[in-house]
This record gives sequence, structure tokens and C-alpha cells, in this order.
Amino acid sequence: MAGRMHTMTPKIVAQLFIGALASAALIGCGSKSDSPTTSSTGTSTLKVSAFKGGFDVDFYEAVAREWEAKNPGKKVEFEGDPRIWEKLRPRFIAGDPPDLLFPGWGMDHWALKEEGQLLALDEALATPPAEGEGTWGDTFEPSLLKYCQQDGKTWMLPQFFSMLGWWYDPGVFAKNGWTPPKTFDELRMLGEKIKAAGMSPIVFQGKYPYYMLHGMLLPWAHNIGGPEAIRAAENLEPGAWSSPAFLEAAKMIDELNKKGFFQRGSVGMTHTEAQTQFLQGKAAMVMCGTWLRSEMRDAIPEGAAMEFFLPPVVPGGAGDPSAVIIKIEPWMVAAKSKDPQGAISLYKEITSLSNSKKFVKEKGTLTAIKGSDQTELMKELVTPAAVFKASKDVWAIQFADWYPTLNKEMEDALTGMLNGTETPESFLARVEKKAEEVRNDETIVKRKR
Repeated sequence: MAGRMHTMTPKIVAQLFIGALASAALIGCGSKSDSPTTSSTGTSTLKVSAFKGGFDVDFYEAVAREWEAKNPGKKVEFEGDPRIWEKLRPRFIAGDPPDLLFPGWGMDHWALKEEGQLLALDEALATPPAEGEGTWGDTFEPSLLKYCQQDGKTWMLPQFFSMLGWWYDPGVFAKNGWTPPKTFDELRMLGEKIKAAGMSPIVFQGKYPYYMLHGMLLPWAHNIGGPEAIRAAENLEPGAWSSPAFLEAAKMIDELNKKGFFQRGSVGMTHTEAQTQFLQGKAAMVMCGTWLRSEMRDAIPEGAAMEFFLPPVVPGGAGDPSAVIIKIEPWMVAAKSKDPQGAISLYKEITSLSNSKKFVKEKGTLTAIKGSDQTELMKELVTPAAVFKASKDVWAIQFADWYPTLNKEMEDALTGMLNGTETPESFLARVEKKAEEVRNDETIVKRKR
């Protein structure tokens, strides 16, 4: 669970000061009231801003129309944009944010909380859900909800989530008598068989090192050193990023690279280029999230298939072999919302069990609502849903959002190792040095895992 070590940075103070000036200017000109925006016809307007990504925003817009029908006198003004966070920043500074927002990956969610921009949602979570009995909070998977909590409160809420792992084509494997590797030794042996068959064992999205970090380095460090190794690294503890667990994980990647297990040219491939190579049967395995089919739906050749499995583990490691790494992009209610109860009511509708099942079916991803996978799943989600239920350790990485300069240095250094200009030791030495710089920089808010 995240927590703060410093209370406020100069950057945050400056933003709050700018916000205060903007608010004063609004008051001087005749400010808007704190009540919902109401038209001459008596209809109040709820403002919603959402990231328009791979799942679009059509589902949310449809739910908003349904919610309007259930709430006469209420209208939803919905804005979806692929770069919505750029529009949100000036609105927060001016003190006029939307009521309900889903900024996607382009905005530091926790910075908003630290700036006092988010409404704590614990009281709302203790109220009834849109459907069923109990409380709204009880409808969420607790292993996902914890990544929205800080300082003992819940500041944002998950809707859909992604699982990171490896993929293979079961038809190709069956034809060649191959079995997905469960251990690193099995991967070594399988890789040689795949090479002998004239295929590259693994292709990766080299232009976006995120995939290898989340598909190999971080899961293997977690497997070898346990959750404590990841926790220490994210907490910027001295020596954590170059610990034995991370060094062994880096050496595993380096070994695969030197054995020729990675498809030539992968370092220069985009995510879709690498995934296309996999779908076309030029590589046997690829690392990706559960968004793979949705992202590549227009590029899947006839007869191709994809099946999920967890990264091969090192037996005897301190981490649980069932551990699964996930990613969430939460929704939140603005502290200065003109209609916070309306925003909460609409989000209850979005996360109702029936709507969550619809989202799973229509968008091809899993959601944070318990039981939402009890519907007609696309075949590529059957295994991930089972893996999630069976996992004894669901975890997420947060340092990339907390410390972007550290993440950038890690990605650059990893690429250097893959290109042969860095050794596993020098790769991690670069990361450790950057972690020290971040740790000693008093202008950066420090957070605790």
C-alpha cells in the first residue's frame, strides 16, 4: 500500500498557489457556485472526462445515458479524448475540474491526491451498490482495491484491469510437441528445440522496454527475492535495485539474449510490430498484457490463436510461483466536484455487476468487480481469469508513476544490455545510481509501498 514520506513539494505548493489565484480570479468575476450546474429548465449537468484508449469510451457513454433515464433532471456531459490529461491539468489549476474522471496513464494520480484534488471515497464504499446487497466496497476485488489506497483512505477506484504475462499459440505448440515452460530450465530446453525448428523462441517490443521489464525482469526479481525485493526497490532502499534478486533476473535476460533466443531486430520493434511477428508464427512466444487480442484484432491471421501463461520461474525462489503482475488505471471523483454524489452514483452504475459483465464481454478484458468473469469470456481470457483466481500474490508496480526519471533510466539501461553495451552488473549500477539521485532529491515526493 502506498504512503507518503514527505508532505509537499515546491511543485505542489506552486500548483496550489496558482490554483488559489485562479479561484480568486473566478470569485472576482462572479464565481460558479458549489452546487451542480443547473440549466434554466432545472436540469443539472454532471461533467465526466475519460481517457479514450483501446477500449474507447462508447461503453461509458451508453451507461451514462441509462443513468440519465434513471435520474430525471440529471444530464451527463461526457468528454473522451486520447490525451485527456492535457485538458485536465489546467482545469484542476483553475479550480473547475470535472466531477468524475478517468485520466488514464498520462497523469500522476497520486500527485492529484497530494495536491488535495481528490475526494476520499470510503464513505461511499460503505453505502449500497447499484445492484445487490451489502456494500459497494464489497463488490471490488480487494487485491486490486488496495492499489487505490493511501494513508488509510481510498482515493480512487479500479474498473477494468490487465494482467501481464507470456503468450503462445497452442496450435503451433501442439504440432511441434512443445509444452509452455513452467521453469527457467524448461525455457532453456524449449528454446533450443524452437531454434532447431527454424523459429525464434521469443520476440519482444524493444521500442517500449516496459514489456520486458514487466514480462521478465520484475517478475523474475519477485520470484527470486520475493515481494520484499520489489518493496525495497520501490521504497528506494540503498542497494535494492542492484540486489542479488535483481542481478540474477538481469543475468537470466542476458543469457537468453546471448543464446539467440530473441528474434533478431526485436530491440527496434514497436509493440504491434513484435506482436505481429508472433501472430504470423515467426516467433513462438511474446510478452504482453491481456489486452493483446483487443489490440491486435485486425491483424490476427486466420488459424492463429493465443494462450496466456505466467513467466517461467526459478524453483525455490522466495516469491510464490502463482504470483501475477497486474495494471489498473483508476477512476476518481474531484474534491471540487459540483456534484460528488452524482459522480459516485454514476460510477456505481458503471461498476454494477451487470454492466461489468457487459464490459468483459464487449471489450475483452477483466474487471475489478467480483463475479464479472462469470459470463461468456472470449477464449483468450479463460486462462487469465483462472490464473487470477488461483494466484496467492496479486501485485503491481508503481515506481514508474512515482519516479519517471528512474523508470526512464531503467529502460535505457536495459536496452543497453540487450544491445551489448551494458553487462547485467553495469545495467543495474546505472539504475541504482539513479535511485540514489531520486532518493536524495528533496523536491521529489517520496512514496512508500
